[in-house]
Amino acid sequence: MRNLRDALQRAQQRGTAIGHFNIADSVQLKAVLAAAQELNVPVLVGVSEGEREFIGVRQIAALVRSLREELDFPIFLNADHTHSLPNAVAAAKAGFDAIVFDLSALPLEENVRQTKEAIEVLKSISPGILVEGEIGDIGTGSEIHDAPPDLSRGLTTPEEAKQFVESTRVDILAPAVGNMHGMLKSMVQGETKKHLDIPRITQIKHAAGVLLTLHGGSGTDDEDLRKAIAAGINIVHINTELRVAWRHGLEEGLAKQPQEVVPYKILPAAVESVKQVVRSRLSLFSRISSS
Repeated sequence: MRNLRDALQRAQQRGTAIGHFNIADSVQLKAVLAAAQELNVPVLVGVSEGEREFIGVRQIAALVRSLREELDFPIFLNADHTHSLPNAVAAAKAGFDAIVFDLSALPLEENVRQTKEAIEVLKSISPGILVEGEIGDIGTGSEIHDAPPDLSRGLTTPEEAKQFVESTRVDILAPAVGNMHGMLKSMVQGETKKHLDIPRITQIKHAAGVLLTLHGGSGTDDEDLRKAIAAGINIVHINTELRVAWRHGLEEGLAKQPQEVVPYKILPAAVESVKQVVRSRLSLFSRISSS
């Protein structure tokens, strides 16, 4: 797999999806890479604008690139939910493999216009970069929510998907199909699950004819994820589940060693906690038995 496009095309041919996991530190990156290596499947690392501000745009690009080259392993980097052209340009210049240029909060016509302009600029910087556009409403913030927002009016239609793709020529489309950023408290506790509009995914895939991303995958019913991938989803984003696992692992490491002050002796518990979540999700997306 020479690049992300190759990896995605191969996954689509096999009826699988590539897992996309957001990180904000080397602990999460270490966990994501370890899980992918154990299963020997390609993986996407995502960093939102806030995560990039924390970890550094050029720094995370250099780190992921060095891991890919040293290990000869298909780990790729995505600039997740980028809301401005200057931030997208910074990611392209740093060597990111993909950029989510997200103007979904704007009216569709304005989203189309600015996304088309952004693609021209980004491709001139890095011709091989994949640009993803987003339409519809899936909420904001990979956080724990008390109550679910009403996103029913913001679902993407096949007609909108077709128009957007044909007008912008995006490489990847992120539709709203019942998915939602973040998780409810009841989802964290395992009491409830998110459910997806599978027929809508099928219709959008047929109408748009491009690679599809499912954002807000945390807390989604496993069977819904399987059906969504079968219907045409090529990338599944997981973030909140990792954040919860990171915190639980860190708390466990601190509790077991209350007097310890050495980070590399405390943090392995967080690495392991995150790795288990990533491994479980990658197994599902890649149809690998978890046993």
